[in-house]
Amino acid sequence: MKKFLLVFCLLLIWQQAYSQGQLYIKVGEANVKKSLLAVPPFVFVGSPALVKNYKQVGQDLYNVFYNDLDVSSYFQFINQAAYLEDVASVGLRPKPGEPGGFDFANWSKIGAEFLVRTGFKVDGGDIVVDAYVYHVPQAKAILTKSYRGKLNEVRYVAHTYADDFIKALTGQKGWFRSKIAFISDKDGNRWKEVYVSDWDTFGVKKITNHRSITVSPAWSPDGKTVLYTAMSYHKQAKTNNHDLYSYEIYTGKRFLISWYKGINTGASFDPSGKFIYLTISQDGSPDLYRMTPDGKERTRLTNGPLNALNVEPAVSPDGKQIAFSSNRSGQPMIYIMNTDGTNVRRLTIAGKYNATPTWSPDGKRIAFSGWDSSHFDIFTMNPDGTRMERLTDAPKKNGKPSNNESPSFSPDGRQLLFISDRTGSKQIFMVNADGTRERRVTFDNYNYNSPRWLWKIPD
Repeated sequence: MKKFLLVFCLLLIWQQAYSQGQLYIKVGEANVKKSLLAVPPFVFVGSPALVKNYKQVGQDLYNVFYNDLDVSSYFQFINQAAYLEDVASVGLRPKPGEPGGFDFANWSKIGAEFLVRTGFKVDGGDIVVDAYVYHVPQAKAILTKSYRGKLNEVRYVAHTYADDFIKALTGQKGWFRSKIAFISDKDGNRWKEVYVSDWDTFGVKKITNHRSITVSPAWSPDGKTVLYTAMSYHKQAKTNNHDLYSYEIYTGKRFLISWYKGINTGASFDPSGKFIYLTISQDGSPDLYRMTPDGKERTRLTNGPLNALNVEPAVSPDGKQIAFSSNRSGQPMIYIMNTDGTNVRRLTIAGKYNATPTWSPDGKRIAFSGWDSSHFDIFTMNPDGTRMERLTDAPKKNGKPSNNESPSFSPDGRQLLFISDRTGSKQIFMVNADGTRERRVTFDNYNYNSPRWLWKIPD
């Protein structure tokens, strides 16, 4: 009898844990079937007389949250004109538990799988958000949480809400609080500096002021450091040189790491953060090296052949392989090798110029820029060079092909940022990893380059 009770209790615990950890969206199936989602306007539950700008606060909160879920590509949104309830006149929770609450039947009739109900108020200098997410077929709440932040943190609160929403449905962390680094001429003149921002390019911060040309930003795995190369003037040699720097995000300190004569560029951290891989041309041809982050120890990994260029190293997520670009076959192509420089293999054969390889977070795909007859496009392939797919194809306004370059995977591997000149200037765009839904991220007349996504997501 005791054994039966023990087994029964274990089964009950397992069933409760399974219910609490239920996956409502299977990530692999979301590309085929998108879930129908209703996101009514957020409801202000405070006193309008005390908060003059509450409508703008609520709209900002809603827009950021909605855009995050839209970019995730998990959902098909139900048009608000199809709603059978006046969402402004019913509660955030369902009846009969809440008098005057909403009716699940009204959402089931229009096919909603998930329903978001959100209230917010302003308390002094803070915004307080009460969030509810429901699985309509089960008439069940799957996320109920309150958020609080400063009024100038509305975007961060919305991103956090969206992150929790995605995790509640998929079991995987959302990435909407993630950061990117990029190069831009936003500072004016002809200078190109390094900037960091939220993934959607809000909250931009310039982290370099070389009044020069910077290239190739790269994050450390912990997100505390950004590597980059800047054109620097060496007084003693009276010449410009491409030097490698590191910048500490939280201290603002900058360090010169590699300044060998020639180029010191294309740096990439390994997943452990113990080593940096980069191109140095001091010993003749531009070759790949492994270096400690302080620049004190270095090991040469490639040696030409025949003075070939070996550039743009990208370390695999497991730290075992490096994808890179080399012209050792005549035209720049994508190669792969072990991180000790052994077992070099060529991955791309077609095209005239293949460059800027980057790995997906799971290590199953490599993206790169490929020149195809007249322009660059973004491609992906398996790490052995098979199953190559083109992701971009949008033309310029005049109908001519656009150039699409410098891909970088999102933390979940479902999207890529890239640069496109289709609008005239080089802007940041996004595309799903299956090539669907190309969309613009930046909307100005500046030029951008080398967007790099930080995979580390805040807890």
